[in-house]
Amino acid sequence: MSAVSAPSACAAVMSLSPFEIAPWSQGHLARVEQALSQWVGDGAPAGLGDAMRYAVLDGGKRLRPLLVLAAYEAACSGASAPAVLDDAALRAACAVELIHAYSLVHDDMPCMDNDVLRRGKPTVHVQFGEAQALLAGDALQAFAFELLTPDGSAMPPATQATLCRLLARAAGSAGMAGGQAIDLASVGVALTEDQLRQMHRLKTGALLQGSVLMGAVCGPAAPAAYQALSDYGAAMGLAFQVVDDILDVVADSATLGKTAGKDAAADKPTYVSLLGLERAQAYAQELLHEAHAALARSGLPDTRALAALADMVVRRSY
Repeated sequence: MSAVSAPSACAAVMSLSPFEIAPWSQGHLARVEQALSQWVGDGAPAGLGDAMRYAVLDGGKRLRPLLVLAAYEAACSGASAPAVLDDAALRAACAVELIHAYSLVHDDMPCMDNDVLRRGKPTVHVQFGEAQALLAGDALQAFAFELLTPDGSAMPPATQATLCRLLARAAGSAGMAGGQAIDLASVGVALTEDQLRQMHRLKTGALLQGSVLMGAVCGPAAPAAYQALSDYGAAMGLAFQVVDDILDVVADSATLGKTAGKDAAADKPTYVSLLGLERAQAYAQELLHEAHAALARSGLPDTRALAALADMVVRRSY
């Protein structure tokens, strides 16, 4: 698992003025795809590597890795970061995508959401069978933490430990898994807005916020900036789920790359079912304003990439 050579992410952002999200994201996506292709499934036996690679490669918007790299750049903007921190940020970006991919593999299985379409192609259990899908998800989750603790790395042990703690918390009972448990228990239940917000902060928002914080740690960000980035991640993470609820109602399966309308069909509580479509859209805009306000409080000299990513999340077509 040697590091993938690439120009410094910190240096990359300073060359774009005025800021353009497309070339910025394309450059970083190329780095992430190269690293994932090099690392994922390498040496896994009995067809497991094929299922792992199918779950991760050639699909998805890679929002979480982009948030890691954008927060990393913001935290060290104007400074020249050592190569070891640039490598740490790339590893963090890949690790969070592996956790996201594993969660999708498990969520799609018959014992959970029983979905057959993900990222525009058959879900992993449809393609490889339920047992192999379960193992692929398990392996992706474990490999995420292996990436953050590479053999012989110059990455400071404290940075490795902090990244592992942030990712574990975002993925576990205090984050994504806890939110999914609430979601499964809430089918057919009339939740209050506060209850729905808590469910989505855990199920979806925690990993998005964690992505931002992992990038901030790699920077590293000063305490005040770290708190502001945490607030940004919380607002943006919740906004993502609000817009997801909206798109589940107004978009089709071809546009989404997954089955449309499944929340309503499963009688799951959503922001649209609770607030109505117009109020849900207005709430997404409020959260976008909160995200931008948090960036303004950060005191960081360059948060353009984070601002653009928040805009992209909320202004997805609906």
